[in-house]
Amino acid sequence: MARMKVKGSEISVIRVKDDDFICLTDIARFKNAERTDDLIRNWLRNRNTIEFLGIWEQLNNLGFKPVEFDGFKKMAGLNSFTLTPGQWIEKTNAIGIVSKPGRYGGTFAHKDIAFEFASWVSVEFKLYLIKEFQRLKEGEAKQLGWDIRRNLAKINYRTHTDAVKENLIPPELKRDQINIIYASEADVLNMALFGMTAKEWRERHPGAKGNIRDEANSAQLVCLSNLENLNAIYIYESVPQTERLKRLNRIAIQQMQILLGEPGVKRIGRGE
Repeated sequence: MARMKVKGSEISVIRVKDDDFICLTDIARFKNAERTDDLIRNWLRNRNTIEFLGIWEQLNNLGFKPVEFDGFKKMAGLNSFTLTPGQWIEKTNAIGIVSKPGRYGGTFAHKDIAFEFASWVSVEFKLYLIKEFQRLKEGEAKQLGWDIRRNLAKINYRTHTDAVKENLIPPELKRDQINIIYASEADVLNMALFGMTAKEWRERHPGAKGNIRDEANSAQLVCLSNLENLNAIYIYESVPQTERLKRLNRIAIQQMQILLGEPGVKRIGRGE
C-alpha cells in the first residue's frame, strides 16, 4: 500500500490486479471526517455517477450485469433511492469499486473512478490529487528502473565470482585470503570503469552510506555488467590481471562514449 499527501490529507493507494485503486474513504475524509460513508453513498445515488460507473464497467468488465445496472439507473435521483458500495458491487458484479475490511480498509476505486469522486468532493482537491498521483507513479518508475539496473549487475556478478573461484583461488586458502582475491578482482573492474579502487573511493567520500557501485549512474551500471562478463571470459582464458585491466579499461571507455551519447540513457547519481 502506498500513501500520498494531498492538501494535508493522507490518501492510500493499493494495487488490484495490476491497477491502481485510490481510497474513496480517504478522499471523503477531506470533506467530512465523520461522515465518509454518507458522502460516498450520496455520490453513488446520483444519476450522473450511476451512468459514469455503468459506462466504465461496460468498457472494462466483461462480467458486468447490465440489467441490474439499468434498474439502478432508473431509480437514481429519486428521494427514496439509496445505494452503498457493497450493494453496487454485489448486484452488478462491478470491479471498479472494492471494499477492504480491517484497520487500514475502506472503499477503494479504480483511479478513473476515484478522480471522478474527487471532482464531486472538490474540484481543487481533484487537481491536487492527480498531481500527487503522477508524482507517486514517477517515483515508482524511477525505483523500478534502478532495481532493474542493479539486478542486471548482480546477475553478472555471480558469473564473475564463479570465474574467480574456479580459476584464481588455489585450494587450502583461508577465508580471509579468498576474500582478498575476490576484492582484488572487483577492483580490476572498479579501476577499469571508475579509475579508482573501492578503498580509494571510500577515502574520497567518507560520509557516503553506500559504495562506489551504489553511486554509479545507469550507463555505468550497464557497462559494469558487460565488464563482469568479459572479465570472467578473460579469467577462463588465463589472461594476466594487468592485461585484463588494460583491455577492460579500453572497452569501458568505448562503451561509456556510446552509452552517454544515447539520448535514452538518463544520467543519474555521482553528481550528474
